Amino acid sequence: MTSDSTVQNFEIDYVEMYVENLEAATFTWVDKYAFAVAGTDRSADHRSVTLRQGPIKLVLTEPTSDRHPAASYLQTHGDGVADIALRTPDVTAAFEAAVRGGAAAVREPVRLADAGPDGPIVTATIGGFGDVVHTLVQSGEAAAPEFAGRSGGDVELLGLDHFAVCLNSGDLGPTVAFYERAFGFRQIFEEHIVVGRQAMNSTVVQSASGAVTLTLIEPDSNADPGQIDEFLKAHQGAGVQHIAFNSDDAVGAVRALSGRGVEFLKTPGTYYDMLGERIELQTHTLDDLRSTNVLADEDHGGQLFQIFAASTHPRHTIFFEIIERQGAGTFGSSNIKALYEAVELERTGQSELGAVRR
Repeated sequence: MTSDSTVQNFEIDYVEMYVENLEAATFTWVDKYAFAVAGTDRSADHRSVTLRQGPIKLVLTEPTSDRHPAASYLQTHGDGVADIALRTPDVTAAFEAAVRGGAAAVREPVRLADAGPDGPIVTATIGGFGDVVHTLVQSGEAAAPEFAGRSGGDVELLGLDHFAVCLNSGDLGPTVAFYERAFGFRQIFEEHIVVGRQAMNSTVVQSASGAVTLTLIEPDSNADPGQIDEFLKAHQGAGVQHIAFNSDDAVGAVRALSGRGVEFLKTPGTYYDMLGERIELQTHTLDDLRSTNVLADEDHGGQLFQIFAASTHPRHTIFFEIIERQGAGTFGSSNIKALYEAVELERTGQSELGAVRR
């Protein structure tokens, strides 16, 4: 019998986003983020496009009937992440372990008619957080050989670093416990973040494989309402606030993406004036970071560089992050305090204001 620890050694298979306009969403990912169309699917109640860049697989789905779950999802949330699919060597065993751990059974395991080269394709779906589900996938496609060496040309995203998930106040602890019980995740990081009069609690959980990371965030109900509260109100509940894409050169990625029309948040100049006081840069120069608005942080393992794209969502909810890890294992929390202080200096000394985002 396969052990829970084996079947819960999850990796990300694909991320499915429900979208209101399939053509427009596909164009954005292909034109701006350099993804390639890898396939299409159509049924009586939906249309989907599968996009690939290197190991990253995105599925965009537009409902064509009220019968499809995307219809009610879009009415409530607008475009957003609906399914973080997890690859496992044994879907049935992983499904049963998750249900024993308290996960809702959305769809029982089913063996698909088309078998992969290394065995049958089996899928099942279980509930996650909010309206987001996890489809479990067992197939022979794990290496994705036809895309394994393909980059996005001038843009090369290497994988999915983490998903930032906004939760209602009071739900952080129970959600952490749920992922530990149902999925065998473990806590790797925890912090209380204060930004002026706003505050939030965050716990990072990660699969046993280290390949799936969720940064779970709830607003501190004792502080003033802030960006997490704004997301929860606009999104109408818990959901994915941002997806972080790995890069081995954040500065180069930002320049390439900016050239394609992706807009990134601006960083106040005072942030870089103070950066040299807290970090001795080892990879990128201060001028490179300043010119691209890339942020820098470090921990005991090394340095990281990160930047957030401006949200193009009509509700200003979901957005995307580029992150480069040079040994660092944390998530840039020191940048929140540094950005806040820089913004305050900018506000009191100059006219330009910066934006703080997590």
